Amino acid sequence: MTIAIMQPYFFPYIGYFQLVNSVDKFIIYDDVNFIKQGWIARNRIILHGEEHYLILQLNGASWFKKINEIHIGTNADKLLKTIYQAYNKAPFFPSSFPIIEKIIKVNIKNLADFLINQLIILTSYLGISTELLISSSINKNNNLKGSKKIIHICNILGA
Repeated sequence: MTIAIMQPYFFPYIGYFQLVNSVDKFIIYDDVNFIKQGWIARNRIILHGEEHYLILQLNGASWFKKINEIHIGTNADKLLKTIYQAYNKAPFFPSSFPIIEKIIKVNIKNLADFLINQLIILTSYLGISTELLISSSINKNNNLKGSKKIIHICNILGA
């Protein structure tokens, strides 16, 4: 059995989905520390020909909190407006924008839960049927750190 373990990202890059599709089980690593300048709550798009950051508003985010301990704010409408402005003339926009709206307008305030919901919606849309598991729901030794914790999870799941 093959397993991959990754932190959740806000609209992940294509390689993330390729990884999800290539394994038997994909573990969403939600009980590790949040990385402030990482891709957990932000992404880049092209707006008016220039790079622009899409950033989920977060409440109480810090590097010493776990991803599943952080809550998102209320900038959903602003994010949707920005995406609309950037891509409303793009091919397939009419069929893909409702999916983006469904993801962003969901009434989930926990960052990890929001990103897990996003991943479920996107993998379904892409036809990826890999089993998704959530790290915090696995009964494991949370005192382990780094690669020892990852190996421990893999051993529990029979990788």
